[in-house]
Amino acid sequence: MKKNFSTAVYPGSFDPITLGHIDIIQRISKLFDEVIILVAHAPDKASLFTVEERIKMIQQSLKKIKNIRVDSHQGLTVEYAKKCGAKVLVRGLRAVVDFEYEASMGNINKTIDPEIETILVFASPEYYFISSRMVKDVAKNGGPLEGLVPPEVIGPLKRKWGKK
Repeated sequence: MKKNFSTAVYPGSFDPITLGHIDIIQRISKLFDEVIILVAHAPDKASLFTVEERIKMIQQSLKKIKNIRVDSHQGLTVEYAKKCGAKVLVRGLRAVVDFEYEASMGNINKTIDPEIETILVFASPEYYFISSRMVKDVAKNGGPLEGLVPPEVIGPLKRKWGKK
């Protein structure tokens, strides 16, 4: 089956990557020839992990998926997509509260470049409640991280908060 769009960009902060992110990546990797996980440089956000640390955790967590690539970018995601020839941006939706933000973002991107489509992918029910922010709070307070993040992320998260 020929795919109309061969490359998709899945942007985010991934601070850290969660099982919800992994679920969406696994699902979209079946739809596109290549999926680029784009780690955002967001100087206005206080990140727990450096961009390099996030890239390493993502690569380790997704080593079994062959058609993904991890990259980073500072600036407009649409400009990155244009530069690498991608025509699709993928955004994940957890709950209804995400919809308004993601719809606005998709419309802004469409205004900047009408050739690039934004596709919203719903989180699977077992992951819809997981956010990186909540995961960091659980880790900070010494809570269990299994079922929230990939095994490759548990150690780095615990070390950041000085937990064992």
